[in-house]
Amino acid sequence: MKRAKLLAAPYIVWMALFTIIPLAVVIYFAFTDNATGQFTFGNIIGLKQYLPTIADSLWIAIVSALCCLAIGYPVAYAIAHSSPAKQRILMLLLLLPMCTSFLLRILALVALLEDTGIINQMLGLVGIGPITMLRTPTAVIFGMVYNFLPYMVFPLYSVLTKINPGLVEAAQDLGCNSFQVLTKILLPLSVPGIISGVTMVFVPAVSTFYISKKLGGTGTAMIGDVIESQFKASDNFNVGAAMSLGLMLIVFICMGVMNKFTDNDEVTLV
Repeated sequence: MKRAKLLAAPYIVWMALFTIIPLAVVIYFAFTDNATGQFTFGNIIGLKQYLPTIADSLWIAIVSALCCLAIGYPVAYAIAHSSPAKQRILMLLLLLPMCTSFLLRILALVALLEDTGIINQMLGLVGIGPITMLRTPTAVIFGMVYNFLPYMVFPLYSVLTKINPGLVEAAQDLGCNSFQVLTKILLPLSVPGIISGVTMVFVPAVSTFYISKKLGGTGTAMIGDVIESQFKASDNFNVGAAMSLGLMLIVFICMGVMNKFTDNDEVTLV
């Protein structure tokens, strides 16, 4: 037991230095006044003016997660039912964009979506456009789906590969069509992967700021943008810390709600 505690010591030190202490600093600034340093709830109460921004951030993050699910589920299913050699190639192709700098990927999307970008130039060849795609909520969602889609595919793939093909064959032998197989066999058995994928997409999507800054307009500011502006432009660490604490609570609540669906290891097929 002592040896196990000794081996865990580096991890405990790491958690204390880079998790507990920073969290304590955030809580301290969130409940102190910027001018006097006195204890106050003013920073927390002042967050009510950012409720529309919080609602927009949650809406964009939820839509992005659902879009990733709609795209990622067929992709994960196709990869899971490919030969081992093809699986390795397809997974490599899915990973390749993540090997590129996040900044470069966003700038590439700007070049694609701007009014004089590649897409509008191609549309202009057939007499369409230019279409305003940049500086819109749709562009922000598109950027999030593009960057966070692998986070949805990987957990779905790991779950779908473990589903016994005999269950699908048995359902088909009993007269189930493809839609019934999907809704009564595949989806119920892949719920853990769906919850994991939605969580892995929702958490970075709701807290991002660079994607919304580059692809969105003035009306698509998200929580991360407000936090960044408080720490940089306004130099108001207290309000920024309160926003960070509020975002942390939102993420914890959403993760807790999602984890409720995966508390039970057994899945009932209806």
